[in-house]
Parts: sequence; C-alpha cells; structure tokens
Amino acid sequence: DVFEQPQHVGHKKIEFHITTDIPAVLQINSGKEEKNGKRIYAHAATEAINNTGFGRIFPAPSSNDKMETEEEDDEIPSEFISRRDLEKNRLSKEEMEKFSVFKNYEPGDPNCRIYVKNLAKQVQEKDLKFIFGRYVDFQSEMERNMFDIRLMKEGRMKGQAFIGLPNEKAAAKALKEANGYILFEKPMVVQFARSARPKQDANEGKRKK
Repeated sequence: DVFEQPQHVGHKKIEFHITTDIPAVLQINSGKEEKNGKRIYAHAATEAINNTGFGRIFPAPSSNDKMETEEEDDEIPSEFISRRDLEKNRLSKEEMEKFSVFKNYEPGDPNCRIYVKNLAKQVQEKDLKFIFGRYVDFQSEMERNMFDIRLMKEGRMKGQAFIGLPNEKAAAKALKEANGYILFEKPMVVQFARSARPKQDANEGKRKK
C-alpha cells in the first residue's frame, strides 16, 4: 500500500510541459520509480535539465559587456580625463553667456596650439596634462614631443596657459570639448593660440582690432 500510492501520483506527474527532450528521461525515471518507489529522482532529473537550460542564458549579458567596451573604445586611459567627465562639468552655451570671460568669445584661427585663460590660481601643469593629454597618442614619440604645456604662474599672464598639441585636428577637438570646463570652480576659456607669424590682408586686420 505504501508503494502503490506514489505510483498514482507519479502517473499524474508524467504530464510535464517543459521541453520535448523530457519524456525520454521520464520513461527511464518512471521505471526507477516503480523499482525504488522514489519520486524524488524524477524531480532531481527534471531540475538538472532545467538547470542546463538556464545555463545557456548566461552568455546573453555579454552583449551589454560588448556595448560597454565599445563605448570605452573611444575613451582614453584612466590617467586622463574621460569625455563623459568633460561633458558633465562643462558649461552649456546658455550658461557661458552669463560669464563675462566668454563675452565676445572667438575661437580664433585653427592651428595646433591652444590658449587657455581664466585658470584658478591652484591649477598646476599636471591638471592641464590630465585634461589635454587625452588628445595625444603617447605611444607615438612624435606626438609626445609635440605635446607641450606652458602654464603662466606670475605677472600679468598668471592664470593663462599655452598648450601645444600634435596637430590641428587634436587642437580643434580639445577646444570643442574643454572650452567652458569648470576646473577648481572656474570655467576655462579655450581658444586657438595666435600664430607668431603675421598673416596677410584681412586676417592681419582682424588681429589688430
């Protein structure tokens, strides 16, 4: 009597609606149920099958990992500021209009050298390297040599800096992304540095104004 009762329950348990592979397993398990009178084995087998099924889902999140790595591909190593942090601490165009230092702001004529002003007194060269180093490929000896920071700490030029970048494209990107960035609670004003060589015609007239 003790063994007959589980068999009736066991026959009801045969109607599993999980996967097509299970009936073959259940046939083996049902034979073992009749011999041993143990329904637990059937449950253990189905759980094992379910576990293997769920295991195949684990690779799915790798797509998220892939997205993160793709985003990071455009990022610079952690020794330099990230684009995200630059954007987060940069003034919007509307906010810039409220500051007198951005009044009549002109980026200047594109070249590989940029001029930065309105720097806080505690700014050091390492702070500027942390920001503008992201535009330099330090694996290239040529770019390393062209990267130059001159921070003025005394006299009338105090709070200003000249930064040499590898090329005009890098300088243009630096100007676009770093202009208005708040460093030590003061927004940086970033422009193209004026060329030492005088330009002709209209451009020279603009410089005199």
